[in-house]
Amino acid sequence: MQLREQIEALAARPSNEFFREDRNVFEEFKTALNRGEVRAAEKEASGKWKVNSWVKQGLLLGFRMGAITDMSVGESFKFFDKDTYPARPTNIDDGVRIVPGGSTIRDGAYIAPGVVCMPPMFVNAGAYVDEGTMIDSHALVGSCAQVGKRVHISAAAQIGGVLEPVGAVPVIIEDDVLVGGNCGVYEGAVVRERAVLGSGTILTGSTPVYDLVRGEIYQRDASAPLEIPAGAVVVPGARAVTNERGRDWGLSLYAAIIVKYRDEKTDTAVRLEDYLR
Repeated sequence: MQLREQIEALAARPSNEFFREDRNVFEEFKTALNRGEVRAAEKEASGKWKVNSWVKQGLLLGFRMGAITDMSVGESFKFFDKDTYPARPTNIDDGVRIVPGGSTIRDGAYIAPGVVCMPPMFVNAGAYVDEGTMIDSHALVGSCAQVGKRVHISAAAQIGGVLEPVGAVPVIIEDDVLVGGNCGVYEGAVVRERAVLGSGTILTGSTPVYDLVRGEIYQRDASAPLEIPAGAVVVPGARAVTNERGRDWGLSLYAAIIVKYRDEKTDTAVRLEDYLR
């Protein structure tokens, strides 16, 4: 509670003039993020996800507080970023497998033991990645994104982050989800446990999701984000443009389609990742 009050007070300060003791508070905040002791969103007993707005305020505070500094590695790899967000310190005792090849985890992100990072991948500040998850090559976990246990984020998948507005739910990927290659999950979409996103599936705030099994259409509204039901198997599809010009031209728009719910056959198909650990 004390850390929260300190962060909220600093975030409310109208000027960008900060002192050493203020920087110490921010470093304490980042340490708590790195340890998973605080996070941008948490799942309540009801199953609903609650945003911790003060954590987002703290992350934004880091950009105001920081100054651009040289983070280059030798003469060949030039990097210039805010000194408040260097690469996250890691060591062998963290129990995280980081395969050589150019991956980066930004300071202020929680990476649990047993996570596998295939190169090159990137995890942004404020993200939370739980135990046993694999982040494959060319994948992104955005700022404040919440990724559960035993998730597979396949090659070139993009898990967007939602840092602003501070009250908005970030992207949520719950336990045992498979995110296929070249998928994109953005704008606070919530993917419930054991769902499977087929390769190329895109989920945004405006994406309609058609459930062929239950006869439902899922969309984001003013009170709730887009939510993919637990165990749903989602693939990219299309819906016809029904106005006159659309019919004449044979046009269609992208749509995500739930074709089934996870069963033993689906589990067998996604079990390959177990052999890669």
